[in-house]
Formats: sequence, structure tokens, C-alpha cells
Amino acid sequence: MIRVALAVPCYVDQFRPQAARATLALLERLGCDVSLGFDAPCCGQPMFNAGVVEAARDVAAGWLAASGAFDAIVMPSGSCTHHLRHHVPALLAGAASAHAARVTYELCEFIAGPLGRPTLAGHFPHRVAMHLGCHARRGLRLGGATELHQPESGPMHAMLGALDGLTLVPLDRADECCGFGGTFAVGEPDVSVSMGRDKLGDVTGHGAEVLVSSDPSCLLHLDGIARHGRSALRVMHIAELLEEATR
Repeated sequence: MIRVALAVPCYVDQFRPQAARATLALLERLGCDVSLGFDAPCCGQPMFNAGVVEAARDVAAGWLAASGAFDAIVMPSGSCTHHLRHHVPALLAGAASAHAARVTYELCEFIAGPLGRPTLAGHFPHRVAMHLGCHARRGLRLGGATELHQPESGPMHAMLGALDGLTLVPLDRADECCGFGGTFAVGEPDVSVSMGRDKLGDVTGHGAEVLVSSDPSCLLHLDGIARHGRSALRVMHIAELLEEATR
């Protein structure tokens, strides 16, 4: 049995707690001994993105202190994982940051990699469109990029494609940004919303019933726009979808 710590990003805790509950249920179903003792509320990414470097460094120090007790930390977030792996070691050099970067995994990355389960047996009879966030796709390299002439790929794509009854809907612009972009959505709200609407138009135009993402920030942005437009589209975190499909 693999023992892991579940790290719940602050915005998941506040705005999408069902993604955290689904992550816990899924990991336990896959045979993990999950610790809820990871005591760090934020990795510091929001401060870092806003350019408040000293505050980001202080918050990251708390995260590193909590990380030392664990050999694997799993997060239902590509952007937070990317921040821990690529930015925190630059903010706080040393053994603690190197350890945190080495043991922190995005959920699908962990299931396919250390857990050794690239696909899961399950049933989800719906037409599903996949949105892999920019940090997960280009930062963590968990999917193909069109500018590199790469096909759609990666652990989330493989898991969705293996589920019985699921039809993975191809998109015209599969790796286009949803428009959230952290502080970009605050500084440029009109552009951000317009980009989100374009993304949703691509999804609904191909007849998808469900939109799934591995990044809660993208998910919250797109879900809010969809609900504001009274769309029937169901927006889910990948943990929620996999947990439902594997019951």
C-alpha cells in the first residue's frame, strides 16, 4: 500500500471542495493510504503570480515545512504542482524545496506514474470534452502541444479514453487557453471572459455533454461562464469524473 499526503489547494477548499473529496475517495479506492495531515493552506502561487515575491516566499516556506514528513504529495491541481516543482526551488533554494519539488504530483500524473495505473476500469456513458490547463500541458508536459505538432496525449487523456461508454470529443482548438490565467482574469476580465466563451463554444459546438479539467482554476472559470449563460453543460474535475466512473 502506498502512503500519500493529500494537499488541497486553497481555492479548492473554498470553492470546489467536492474535487478534494473525490480525490480522497479515488486514491483510497486505488489502494492508497491517504494522510490528511498535510498542514499547509497555500503553496504561494497567487502571491507569486501577482509579483508579491516576499509574501510568496513566506507562504512557500510553510509548505516546505509541511512537505518534509511525506514521500509523496498529491494535488488535484496542475498549476499548483507546477508552481511547487518549478518556481518554489528558485524562491527558496535548498534541500527542503528540492524534496518538495521531487515528491509533489498532479493527481493523474501520480496515478499513471508512481501508482502504475495508466488506465482505470470504469463506466461513464457521456460525450466528454477535455480541457488540460496551460500549466499542466506546457509546464508539466502532461499533454501534447499544437505548436510542437504533437497529438493530444497525456495521463488524463489516456484515462478518459479507456473508460467504457465514454466518447472523447475532439476540439478544434484543444490546447487553447480558457482565459483564466490567475491574475489575468482580474486585470483583464473582459478578455478573460471572451476567451472562456470561445472555449465553451468549441466544446458545445462539438456536442459535448461534459467538460472535464484537471485544474480547478480553469474549471471554476469555465463553470461560472457556462452557468451565467444557462448552459446545460456539466463541468467536472477529473477526480470527480474518475471517482464517479469507478464506483
